[in-house]
Amino acid sequence: MLKNSIKKIALTLSAFALVAGFVAAPVAVSAQSNVSESVCKGFQATGGGECTDDGSDENSFAGLAKKIINIFSVVVGSVSVIMIIIGGFRYIISAGDSSGVSGAKNTILYAIVGLVIVLFAQVIVRFVLSNTTNV
Repeated sequence: MLKNSIKKIALTLSAFALVAGFVAAPVAVSAQSNVSESVCKGFQATGGGECTDDGSDENSFAGLAKKIINIFSVVVGSVSVIMIIIGGFRYIISAGDSSGVSGAKNTILYAIVGLVIVLFAQVIVRFVLSNTTNV
């Protein structure tokens, strides 16, 4: 009975976190574009000339690739954080059972590995796109 209620709570919290991640991500992306536009306008207002385009136009391949990677990273990052939370609940619920503890530790470990892979994917894609679009 207790395990079922804790599972329901964990699923509800993870669903809430997933929805919150999808709601917060577009807000952060739009805020980032507003900041870059403001910086460009400020640069032009000081007599600095025109802002240069770094090839990240939405219609270019680099812009599309960045958008896809960012969406993919948000999804995988959200799922990884949810799995870390679920692994923590499993660790608490295991009550010292060795198979439950090892399963919970593996869940947390694989979720952290997923976060690290997403981080390195972001770095690699940005490195490749910055070196190929400036040629």
